[in-house]
Amino acid sequence: MKNLLCLTRREIETFLPDGRLEEARSLLEPVRCVDPLSLESEEAWFGLLSECNPEILVAAWKTPQLPEDLPAVASDLKYVCYLPGSVRHFLPRSALENGLLVTNWSSSVSRTVSECALLMALACMRRVRYWTEEMHSNGGWKNDNTETLSLIGRRVGLHGLGLIAQQLVELLKPFTRNISAFSPSVPDSIFEDLGVRRSASLEDLFSQNDVIVELAALTDKTRGMVTEDLLGSIPVNGAFVNVGRGAVVDEAALARVASERSDLQIALDVYSIEPLPKDSPLRGMKNVLLLPHLGGPTTDRRRDAGDHGLKNIRRYLRGEDPIDPLDLSMYDRAS
Repeated sequence: MKNLLCLTRREIETFLPDGRLEEARSLLEPVRCVDPLSLESEEAWFGLLSECNPEILVAAWKTPQLPEDLPAVASDLKYVCYLPGSVRHFLPRSALENGLLVTNWSSSVSRTVSECALLMALACMRRVRYWTEEMHSNGGWKNDNTETLSLIGRRVGLHGLGLIAQQLVELLKPFTRNISAFSPSVPDSIFEDLGVRRSASLEDLFSQNDVIVELAALTDKTRGMVTEDLLGSIPVNGAFVNVGRGAVVDEAALARVASERSDLQIALDVYSIEPLPKDSPLRGMKNVLLLPHLGGPTTDRRRDAGDHGLKNIRRYLRGEDPIDPLDLSMYDRAS
């Protein structure tokens, strides 16, 4: 039996640079390293799994999907160290149900996502989307009536107070201490430690803050939770930023509100359908800044996820519980 590391050259360069690949090889020895792009078919992949029958599999975006009947193909597989995020399209739910241990990049990417959220909030305040098009396409320039805003002193509301939101709070503090959040499941102690006010309701959060940052997890309860009424209640010259999950928002309503309120600035990195359809009404609006789901770790910071994976491999080999193992509820919430 050999452990299996199935990553492309590009994935190795970004997740495991600067000696990390060598460390992974040492930890996994005996290990077989395979470029998934060299596998010509599903049969070749299944044959490789059967031949190696690994205890540990290190995988990433280009690793082929694991089969539904995984135990029949790789009976000794105990741990999948998946270096990126969602595993929904990589392994079947039954694998977790049958006790397979799985980890992903989890909390290791929180600071880069929060960094993107801060960037988007600042871009909304300074009307970056509008002025980029005006200057590139229309020869635009400011005039006596031009207005921009600062994030300094703004009221910021966070829908969700998980790890990313908590990192964002720290990034926001140099700009404002007027931060509130709606997250019923988070205990008061975390609010108190962060210096964040608890909003009593989503209605309170949206109507009483200048900038709303969407960071709620996607569940059956939160799907479509951000409605037209909520979006329309954001104060004049406010902003709505979504780096969480696209399906938490009623996107048709968001497009209507954006078209009706030129004062409202919107910045989106996630969408209910990805890639965002070319005919989406959100495209082309001068008050809507769009990013193609770039909020996760930047290319140069994927090494953070690699370090997280190496740490969990070491913990597994020592018989210790890994950091943030995936469970069924996390699997079901993933996109």
